[in-house]
Amino acid sequence: MMSNDGYQDRILTCRDCGNEFVFTVGEQEFYASKGLTNAPGRCPGCRSAPRGQSAGGSRGSAREQYDAICASCGRATTVPFMPREDRPVYCSDCFQTQRSSRPARQDDSRSYSSSGYSSGGGYGSGGGGGGGRSGGRERRERRDSRW
Repeated sequence: MMSNDGYQDRILTCRDCGNEFVFTVGEQEFYASKGLTNAPGRCPGCRSAPRGQSAGGSRGSAREQYDAICASCGRATTVPFMPREDRPVYCSDCFQTQRSSRPARQDDSRSYSSSGYSSGGGYGSGGGGGGGRSGGRERRERRDSRW
């Protein structure tokens, strides 16, 4: 790490508020230790301000809520998504009950238990006419079709 000799306080202008701020020697050393080469473009106040408020984006704002009726208990509730008629909507209590009562998901499409090599053209069966490269290609095509 460099000593203080190579750095001195610098006065920078904030790109958000336009105010001047000091980029201290200690901050410069910290930036250098982290491998950061650019000086900060915002003053400490603008850097610490909530992102949604300073940038005007939706990141800091609350999500839109939609009114719904719980499919289990019939209570009125709000949800952070647009309810659809073909899918049930649950209040938070019923959702937790539903979630804990159902078994863990198992994705059968990625199961290795049924390899598909036992019928024709599998390993060592010589299927596909003459073995060689065509047998490997057939196995690869069968394997790829499962994914």
